[in-house]
Formats: sequence, C-alpha cells, structure tokens
Amino acid sequence: MAATSFALPDARRIRSYLRRLPLATLGLLLAITAFYIAHLFLPGLTQWGALIPQEIGISTLYRLNTYPLIHKDILHFLLNTIALVPLLERFESEHGTIVTIALFTGPFGLLPGGLYTLLERYIFHLNGAAVGASVWVFLLLCNEAMKTYRVNPYFIILDWKIPTWTTPLALILVINFLVPHTSFLGHVCGAVVGYLWGLGYIRFLAPHDKILRFIEGKLNLLGRLPHYVSVDQKTYGRYGVLPSTSNGTTRVGPGIGTLSATNGVAPGPTGGSQRLGL
Repeated sequence: MAATSFALPDARRIRSYLRRLPLATLGLLLAITAFYIAHLFLPGLTQWGALIPQEIGISTLYRLNTYPLIHKDILHFLLNTIALVPLLERFESEHGTIVTIALFTGPFGLLPGGLYTLLERYIFHLNGAAVGASVWVFLLLCNEAMKTYRVNPYFIILDWKIPTWTTPLALILVINFLVPHTSFLGHVCGAVVGYLWGLGYIRFLAPHDKILRFIEGKLNLLGRLPHYVSVDQKTYGRYGVLPSTSNGTTRVGPGIGTLSATNGVAPGPTGGSQRLGL
C-alpha cells in the first residue's frame, strides 16, 4: 500500500496573504505575535497582562486592553490568530483602518473585559484569569451572524427552523464541552458585545465619518501608509449590507440543498486561554 502524503501549506501563498493584509489587521497580528514571543523570555508577562477580576483597580486598568494580546502556549496562539485574522480583515475592509484601531485598542477590549470582571467579581465571586484573542473572535463572529441573519434569517434542519444569529452561541457551547480550560463566561461576554455592535446599539463608539475624513485629509494617510483603508474605501459602508426584503431560509437535510448565506462567515477554529480562550 502506498504511503499517504500530506501537502504542506505553501509558504509563498501564506507570505503573499500576509503582505496583502490591511494595516490595522497586520498591526494587531504583529502585536499579538510580539506579546507571545516576549512571554517566552518573560514568563511573568502573562500574569502582568492577564484579566484577573480581583486585581482590577485604577492602576491596573491596562489589563482590560492587554488580555486579548497574550496567549499561553503555541497552540493557543495559532488557533486564535488563524481564526481572528480573516474576521478582522473583513471588519477593517468594511469600517476602515482608523475605526478598527480605535475599537480594538479601546471599547472592544474594555467592554467584554469589564463585563467579565463585573460578573466574575460581584455576581459569581470568582477570580479566573483571562487571556487570549478568542474574545475578539466571538465578538466578530456574532457581528457577522447578525449580518447573515438580516439576509438569511433561518436555516432549517429537518423540521427545525433555527435562527442564523444563534450559530456563534452553538459554537461557544461546543468549545466549552470539548476543550478543557475554556471560559464559557468569557466567550459569552465577547459575544454580547458583538451582538450589540451588529444590532447597531454601540455604533456611536466609532468616530464619525466627517472626523475620519478630516484626519485622513490633513495627514494624507492614504498616500503615506501602505494598505491603509480610508473611510471612502470601505467595502459596505459604516452600517454594513442593507437587509434583504426576501425572507431567506436555508434548508439542511436529506435531499435538500446545501447551506449558503450571503455575507456570512463560516465559524473557523477558535482559540482560548486560561480563561476566555482555549
């Protein structure tokens, strides 16, 4: 019997893909990678930057921004970055580079991290340390799920009509049961913020287009920065694709067509950590 051969990923394609990434996505990927390399030489870095509810105070609020950048081991790092990069690239293409940087260095860490801290510290009286970019993965998956829901509200398995917006929640449950040392609560906190963004309730956190155009014009960012996505280059505009008037459903079952969803994203591998991740 002939030995089975497995094709290795083409390094040239991977390098080409990374070189085409928009600016903010590439910057965050480099930051996550830098933190992972640094923690190999500075083991105390994880403890310094982790989101530890009982240690959050005025002087340690930086933890609400550092925890998504820190990963515990190589598998944790790879799973999270592989899942995050395509979702983040899509988000930046839709909303622009400045908005992506502003949100992912601010509210998209603060809001899920703050919610996690409040629940752990004051409701459940726990103190689980949280690190990992999986909080961003589920945030972005839930945002994509809401866009998919507007176009294709349901998929049908046999006689069950299941809302498409619930797909990330199902993934959270599966990961919680199958992968040890994950935080169900942490993933849910990321999902809540993603749904709020997808529903439009926290869109006010993004800078207004007029402000963005002023900054871009004064600094000539589009001309000076490679792979910069300006406010006028966004793929779908600030509020995404408008809902379809058709009541689309997707059927899955014997003798029925395959699942498809316009503007949807199939859940990819998801990472985690001590908590919040794998």
